Amino acid sequence: MKRITLIIAAGLLSLGFTSVNAQDGGAASMSELLRLIEQGQARDSQEARQRESEFAQARNNQQSLLNQARAERTRQENASANLEQQFEQNQQRIITAKAALDERLGALKELFGQLQTVSGDTQGRFSESLTNIQYPDRGEFLVELGNKMAGANSLASIEDIERLWFELHREVNESGRVVRFTHLVTKADGEQEEVEMVRVGAFNIVSENGYLEYDPKEGTVSELQRQPEGRFSGTAGNMMDAESGVVTFGIDGTRGGILGLLVESPTIKDRIEQGGIVGYCIIALGLVGLLIAIWRWVGLSGDSRRVAAQLKRETASTDNPLGRVLAAYESNRGADTETIELKLSEAALKEMPGLTKGLLFIKVVSAVAPLMGLLGTVTGMIKTFQVITLYGAGDPKMMAGGISQALMTTVLGLVVAIPMVLLHTVVSGQSRKIINILQSQSAGLVAEHSERNG
Repeated sequence: MKRITLIIAAGLLSLGFTSVNAQDGGAASMSELLRLIEQGQARDSQEARQRESEFAQARNNQQSLLNQARAERTRQENASANLEQQFEQNQQRIITAKAALDERLGALKELFGQLQTVSGDTQGRFSESLTNIQYPDRGEFLVELGNKMAGANSLASIEDIERLWFELHREVNESGRVVRFTHLVTKADGEQEEVEMVRVGAFNIVSENGYLEYDPKEGTVSELQRQPEGRFSGTAGNMMDAESGVVTFGIDGTRGGILGLLVESPTIKDRIEQGGIVGYCIIALGLVGLLIAIWRWVGLSGDSRRVAAQLKRETASTDNPLGRVLAAYESNRGADTETIELKLSEAALKEMPGLTKGLLFIKVVSAVAPLMGLLGTVTGMIKTFQVITLYGAGDPKMMAGGISQALMTTVLGLVVAIPMVLLHTVVSGQSRKIINILQSQSAGLVAEHSERNG
């Protein structure tokens, strides 16, 4: 520090000399410069002594803190040794107490073990039972009893055992009853409403809208997103309307298993949608063919009745094909045999288009429908192979769409083709019957006219 002060003083001195030389007699003198240097040295010495004092005091404090830390460590080590000794003593006391408890329990130990098992099983069964809708508070009792039996600090009382027996007996009793009550129901649109329902034992619950579903995890009752087919859902209304007596009801003995399968099973609409565009085209073609077949069957049936009536009359009527052929013969009765034959053939040929129209289209539909079904099958298999290429064959659900389309289009094609073949056979049979009558009557008239003019 002194060396630095001297250097500063020398610098100031040189600056003072320079200033004096430059200004010719400045205000600063040599005595003032020396006085300033002495004051700086005194101040630096005082600061140094203060720092030395602070350092010595801090060193003494550090030693004191070190001594305190060592004493605290010794105390904690002694406390740890005491706690370990106390822990070992407590462990020995626990072993002794358990041995005394087992000795005092004796045969009751097996009883309490069975009671714990029964309470655990009962808790699981009650939580999934439909009777839990009406008696939700029994779950808390079973949980409390199970926790009590699982711990070693307390035992079940006589009241607990009697309560467990009562709950088991009530469950058995409620499983054979049909009960009507009101409960909060979550509808298909998400809204909740108090609805009157009927519980059929522990198997099913129904309301006016059909079967209901109970969620044991949430403890809620909700409507099914889709009801089973009519022959089952109709019995739910019978159960709601009945006050007493015997009622026919579709009960699910599996407590929801079969009902879930019936709800998830696809309907006819779902199956048709699985066929895709090809399936809709097959159905449209089948409907058109069916309408034409019905139209031709009705028309040919009427013509057949009128032709049969014409056979019984002596005079010709123009409201039927045979009558028009006979009218052609009556108008040309005086002509020769060849002319009569030509005229009758012409009249019969004029009736042919009216008797055979639409039959070709029905036949084409019966042949095209299976081919369209085959087209849908090929399309579905291509879709399935594309899914296998992208995702592999590990998940069958990924391939279900293509397989469903392949099978449903084949089914739809056969469903359309088989009736079309039968309808074509019936309608064409009626048409051929009338045509045969026309041909036989024309040949008879020609033969009769030839004999008359022979």
